[in-house]
Amino acid sequence: MTSTDLLVDAFGRIDELVAEVLDGIGPELLQRPAEDANPIGWLVWHLTRIQDDHVAGVADRPQVWLKDGWYERFGLPYPPEAHGFGQTTAEVGQFQDVTAEQLLGYHRAVYAQTLDFLEGLKEEDLGRVVDRSYRPPVTVAVRLVSVVADDLQHLGQAAYVRGLLRG
Repeated sequence: MTSTDLLVDAFGRIDELVAEVLDGIGPELLQRPAEDANPIGWLVWHLTRIQDDHVAGVADRPQVWLKDGWYERFGLPYPPEAHGFGQTTAEVGQFQDVTAEQLLGYHRAVYAQTLDFLEGLKEEDLGRVVDRSYRPPVTVAVRLVSVVADDLQHLGQAAYVRGLLRG
């Protein structure tokens, strides 16, 4: 098994968990479990936006959010480049009128682009530096593992919130 095989497996698990957390979801998709807490829908949108942004960056491809019209379809009151990082609680509160179907569709489109990139990735590509502003500089491998970690963390939060809201 190669490093790329492991990454394909990890992103596949993320895709399965996104589908699972959205399966049969009702109004709790946009419900905040506490005044300043993040709703399930926002968490799924955010983790997908981070994956889209970061994978597109290392792959030198346009983001699915922009190139495939998802920004317009969602109609969120955020700038096109927004991905949730650093948003205020008020901005999170503006995440409305989004459906589980939209979220799953966008996630599946991002996952497809991620897989397409990973399928062409070679072991030697993993060491390529993509961000020199950190010490040590960030490589393709480090960036992809950080996306996996971030996505899994937010999926755990979304599943937890779903459990809280459903009782």
